[in-house]
Amino acid sequence: MKKLIILFTLIVLFSYKIQGLHRFWNDNTVNGKKYGEFSDEERLEMLEATKRMFQFGYDNYIKYAFPDDELNPIYCKGRGHDHADPSNININDALGDYILTLVDSLDTLAVMGNSSEFKRAVKLVVENLSFEKANTIQVFEATIRVLGSLLSAHLIITDPDQPFGDMVPPQYDNELLSLASDLATRLLPAFENTATGIPFPRVNLKHGVPENSVNTTCTAGAGTLVLEFGVLSRLLGDPTYESFARRAVKRLWSFRSNITGMLGDVINVQTGEWVGEMSGLGAGLDSFFEYLLKAFILFGEDEDLKMFNESYETIKFHMRRGRQSCNNGNGYPPIYVNVNMKTGVTSNNWIDSLQAAWAGVQVLKGDIEEAICSHALFYTIWQKYGFLPERFNWHLKAPDVLFYPLRPELVESTYLLYQATKNPFYLHVGRDIFTSIDEHAKAKCGYGTVHDVNTKSLEDRMESFFLSETCKYLYLLFDKDNHVNKEQSRYLFSTEGHLFPVDRMFRLKPWQTKEFNTYAKKKKRKMASVVNVRHNSTYSNCDNIPAERRYFMPILSPYFEQIQESVGLW
Repeated sequence: MKKLIILFTLIVLFSYKIQGLHRFWNDNTVNGKKYGEFSDEERLEMLEATKRMFQFGYDNYIKYAFPDDELNPIYCKGRGHDHADPSNININDALGDYILTLVDSLDTLAVMGNSSEFKRAVKLVVENLSFEKANTIQVFEATIRVLGSLLSAHLIITDPDQPFGDMVPPQYDNELLSLASDLATRLLPAFENTATGIPFPRVNLKHGVPENSVNTTCTAGAGTLVLEFGVLSRLLGDPTYESFARRAVKRLWSFRSNITGMLGDVINVQTGEWVGEMSGLGAGLDSFFEYLLKAFILFGEDEDLKMFNESYETIKFHMRRGRQSCNNGNGYPPIYVNVNMKTGVTSNNWIDSLQAAWAGVQVLKGDIEEAICSHALFYTIWQKYGFLPERFNWHLKAPDVLFYPLRPELVESTYLLYQATKNPFYLHVGRDIFTSIDEHAKAKCGYGTVHDVNTKSLEDRMESFFLSETCKYLYLLFDKDNHVNKEQSRYLFSTEGHLFPVDRMFRLKPWQTKEFNTYAKKKKRKMASVVNVRHNSTYSNCDNIPAERRYFMPILSPYFEQIQESVGLW
């Protein structure tokens, strides 16, 4: 009987593949009918629509804002560093007068196959970008947005296989790598005069750490630098950058609670004292855990995986509430809450929108069941408001902070879960996200920050990550034939959505071995030689996703409806 069921299953799947449909099996529930089918025609329509969305924002940035950092999409003007108010860290942490939106968008152009515009954009960056400015910026933002993008674009250009098309600008002479090195060198003073080795949060690009610099930084800000600094070190053959970034991670790790094993969210860089004792998966901590796992995937160092696995178990033990299983049993829906790092006691009743990325980390971990439930909670909040409020109070079932700056975290997790399961549910989620943004956030010259998710009023600001991440992940969600998707285990996204190849070159340390230099000089960076991360222990669940997660609602309808009720959707 079991063999007959398996045979029937294979026949059904083959027939769906022939029809070119993403379809549930015989699921006649309300949710089964709503999410159970997504045709290839619909997918192609969404692919073109997401490309138009990116192009609308990008073209208007070039027309009205370049060479400023960002576009003001309502009044069609550029925005840069706030020189009139140096204390305006909401602007100045990210905007350093370094053509931010263009730089941040480079690899999105490549992923979309726009060879001519990618080459033109690189030329504009090479001719116009300079870091010789007395602007004080945040080390974290400059690293993930600017340094990461310069490195990613350089790697795309120098890839001998050119899988995205011809992306090599005429007479390219490693200018992007040189700019990356220049920027990183200007960030190093942040690490040099702290007693702990944990960096100051901000540096002046011309003068180093400001005299009035604060001595506190968030865990994510100090501990989310290893990917970019590590790639730069290995490309240059200079361990300095990576060693500083790794020392910061190890020192943060050493200050974790000896009772719970958790870290706080704000630390004094001189004393190692925790100023903020909240531990969670949102702002201040999110990407620290993400980069422990991603550093292992890219560089293959066991210590990174050990720290991640220990963190993962600690997080599940202390932060997770609700029933034990996502799709089985009784009780409240699973949710990860903010807790006190020393006691594990719940600290508050809110979760923030950055936590929506955690489901994507769980996919990389191979914990698909947990990822499905983590994602479903944030998607349900999106359903309620049409956007993700910056903070949502799960006790009051209402937002605590109302704005939504077109963040990518929910889109990223949606994309990664679709890649893992190929379930049409996630194509519907992607379309819902696209539709909300296109209908409510579109302004005269781009897409604006949503000031209030209730009223849908807008602010005159389009953050660079909208083009570099939100649009990129939406596009890749619907582009099944994209090279990134066909070779998904051979690429890794940074926390800013920048693309790095999982390459044997990055498993070697040129300052320790001659093998690296021989390998790099001969340009043997071919796809066949790339490390296959699916064979790492952390990916052990990737090939064992049960069929019901692929061909039925990924979260069973009664549990999905329970989550919807828990956030007050009904």
